[in-house]
Amino acid sequence: MALRLVFAGTPEFALPGLEIAAAGGELVAVYTQPDRPAGRGRGLAESPVKQRAKALGIEVVQPLTLRDAQAQEALRSLQPDLLIVVAYGLILPQAVLDIPTHGCWNLHASQLPRWRGAAPIQRAIEAGDSMTGVDLMRMEKGLDTGPVLLRRTTPISDQDTGGSLHDRLAKLGAELLAEGLTRLRAGDPPPATPQPAEGVSYAHKLDKAEARLDWTQPALVLARKVRAFHPWPVAECELAGERLRVHAAQPLSEAELQERGLGRPAPGTLIAGRHEGLIVACGEGALRLLRVQREGGRPQPVAEFLNARPALRTA
Repeated sequence: MALRLVFAGTPEFALPGLEIAAAGGELVAVYTQPDRPAGRGRGLAESPVKQRAKALGIEVVQPLTLRDAQAQEALRSLQPDLLIVVAYGLILPQAVLDIPTHGCWNLHASQLPRWRGAAPIQRAIEAGDSMTGVDLMRMEKGLDTGPVLLRRTTPISDQDTGGSLHDRLAKLGAELLAEGLTRLRAGDPPPATPQPAEGVSYAHKLDKAEARLDWTQPALVLARKVRAFHPWPVAECELAGERLRVHAAQPLSEAELQERGLGRPAPGTLIAGRHEGLIVACGEGALRLLRVQREGGRPQPVAEFLNARPALRTA
């Protein structure tokens, strides 16, 4: 059967899903957040979803809220069979959830009920999770509480960053949505499995203040934070009287420090400055900074940084 689809999303993560929704020629409108000030000039910028929807020739709707009756009536007038939501950023009240014939589907970048909320990708890396995934969920009024329709999983490697995992999960989410839509059109919608009551955790929105590295923490914890917060907001630290942004780093254990014949000074002390990295003492182990950025500068390998700060070179 044919479906009248409405898509709601805002950032780049939603783009693969938008392409899937638009592929069948059934997409009647795209909802996205209003244009926001951005850049140094603070001019109004269109969301990635709006830009792509315009290129596809699809009507774009940008309400400030979906809580008022006028916005709800506008959506109702589209007579949607299904509303697909991917990182939209606005709360959908029950009155909106009740409008589409088949309800509202949401793609969420975690294995629910773990990491409900705004930043599941980064929180999974930061917490040291070994696995994550993306769920196609039927939306309810609660925050990411609805039953799961379909799921894809993927391991989190020691090399994954917030950026790399973002891209992988966006692609998996599009595959999941395509499967769900195919089944719905065939009259065989995926079954709704309620989320378990155990294992609930919340992925709170990222705050730039969190990006500051606390050298009293274990190196393993800090290395995960560097990966999780890349490409935004990017980890920061104070080192040798200078503020640096840290784009890549590796943890060194206490045993590795001993093997290298390195001392164990107070947390935050620069132990060694070499072309392969700046080694900084932590509460446990040490963090080897691999790629850094000086204030007003560009990201650069540590070898280039040491050319500008030769006094920090130890070998």
